[in-house]
Amino acid sequence: MLREKLKNYNVILASGSPRRQQFFKELDLEFKIQVKEIEEKFPKHLKGAEITDFLANLKSQAFTNLTEKDLLITSDTIVWLENKALGKPKNKQEAYTMLKELSGKKHEVITSISIRNINFQKIINDTTVVYFKEISDKEITYYINNYNPYDKAGAYGIQEWIGFIAIDKMEGSYFNVVGLPVHKLFKELMNL
Repeated sequence: MLREKLKNYNVILASGSPRRQQFFKELDLEFKIQVKEIEEKFPKHLKGAEITDFLANLKSQAFTNLTEKDLLITSDTIVWLENKALGKPKNKQEAYTMLKELSGKKHEVITSISIRNINFQKIINDTTVVYFKEISDKEITYYINNYNPYDKAGAYGIQEWIGFIAIDKMEGSYFNVVGLPVHKLFKELMNL
């Protein structure tokens, strides 16, 4: 369906995330992966989805040689907890601190997607509310030692062990928490 709809475009996914790449395959999209390293910094006054919108756009603007046929898709996800953005942890201590902060609380997972061609750009976002039960130091340490929290916003993957044992309930899209609100992306691409 999408493959036919986008047959006149060279779809570029600018993401190293294996989860996002898998979603694109599952959508039966023909695409190539191109990643440009950028420093993910944002103005301090931004809040929630303003941050992910800004970063998705920043990643998009790193691509300066798009042609008429190119359709560039960039994305960014944060965990928004008590008016603070949690990105990807740089080390074990940061991962531990983030998971300790999330324990017993609700937070939002916000993902923005930029869809850009040289003639247009659309930025969309989605928010899912996630409720964590209290997680013990032992559980946090086990997760950090046995999984890879360093490429995930908020230091956790919902599809991994910590998601199975820590999440009480959720309001919104599961796939958004994994890293891409696939339902919204599909709708936007079908409307091009």
